[in-house]
Amino acid sequence: MGAVQALREQGFEGDITMISKEPNLPIDRTKLSKALIADKSKVEWRSQEWFDTASISTVSDEVSAIDFKSRSISTKSGKSLPYTKLILASGGTPKALPLPGFKDLSNIFLLRTLPDVQAILSAVGEDKGKNVVIIGSSFIGMEVANALSSNNTVAVVGMESAPLERVMGSEVGKIFQKLISNKGVKFHMGASVDSAQPSKDDKSKVGSVSLKDGTNLPADLVVLGLGVYPATEYLQDNSAIQLEKDGSLRTSESFQVEGLSDVYAIGDIATYPYHGPGGNGTLTRIEHWNVAQNAGRSVAASIAKPSVAPKPFIPVFWSAMGSQLRYCGNTPNGWDDLVLQGQPDEAKFAAFYGKGETVVAVASMQMDPVMSQSAELMSRGNMPSMSELRKGQSVLEVGFLAGIAKELHI
Repeated sequence: MGAVQALREQGFEGDITMISKEPNLPIDRTKLSKALIADKSKVEWRSQEWFDTASISTVSDEVSAIDFKSRSISTKSGKSLPYTKLILASGGTPKALPLPGFKDLSNIFLLRTLPDVQAILSAVGEDKGKNVVIIGSSFIGMEVANALSSNNTVAVVGMESAPLERVMGSEVGKIFQKLISNKGVKFHMGASVDSAQPSKDDKSKVGSVSLKDGTNLPADLVVLGLGVYPATEYLQDNSAIQLEKDGSLRTSESFQVEGLSDVYAIGDIATYPYHGPGGNGTLTRIEHWNVAQNAGRSVAASIAKPSVAPKPFIPVFWSAMGSQLRYCGNTPNGWDDLVLQGQPDEAKFAAFYGKGETVVAVASMQMDPVMSQSAELMSRGNMPSMSELRKGQSVLEVGFLAGIAKELHI
């Protein structure tokens, strides 16, 4: 959506055709896991009238193959569509759990689309009071746990010692765990799933989830939050392209697919060189909505105004976990230091993640201006060092002038 809207905003007058297999217009996907909103009118970005007015054709179909030599796209319904410029933004496919019971039993859900949310809410029912097991303690799992915690019995199963440990570390992850626990959610961390068992009342539906330590969790429904893999199935047998090991497409910093002319990839399917703080051009793939939108706007600028160099951006995202989490930066080369400011015990904090002396990412709760300022300072190369932050330096007291002078080589 970021790409097609920006194309028109930046004066592109050519034909635009958008192909999607989802049974709705482009949506704000963040609202699916964060709030479980099932009404498409509340999540669609623009109405059909807007697309018609902007002369953007919307095609409800699924891409089956692309001929990059002849510049044509084939769809499952048999259509063949030509292109001069092509933006691939097919997103991610949620990971299933290849364990006994998970393939065969109903009321076990993935979460990616509007119909997924509708199915989950249907299983919960208006009266609620359900036993809900969520497998996965990263962003999707935590957000769904938060959204379903009211009037349901919710259990979260995670392999890490604390939620989001891989991204945020255990110290910060335990803050999130405490927040969600206060809503009655039970956590089973450091746990592995063994199988899903059928309900005694209806053998076709899930009734419980068994863990490898012998714990048995009652389950009227199960939601899997195990991450996604790049949705590039339509490119797997294409000799004109080489997919990365994870199935993504390697691109330049301007998101042009390597080895192809006039073809771009954005969002969950794009692996691109990251030049933010600590990135040093390391290839990275970021599965956050804001990054996909910014990448789309960057590609639109390249198409509409090819003589203008694309503007780099600092990744930003947010999450709903009892309170609003804000995050900027990225850690493709990891982090080895953490400075916490604020009152972490009250879930009011700013966490600065460092690689050596360089701040590579910032997370905050109830301190939104800190994250916003940090993102701007990162983009200008004017972020305080980890040592300065440890001594109590506030990013809110740092001006932009030094960064601007650095940009101008003054």
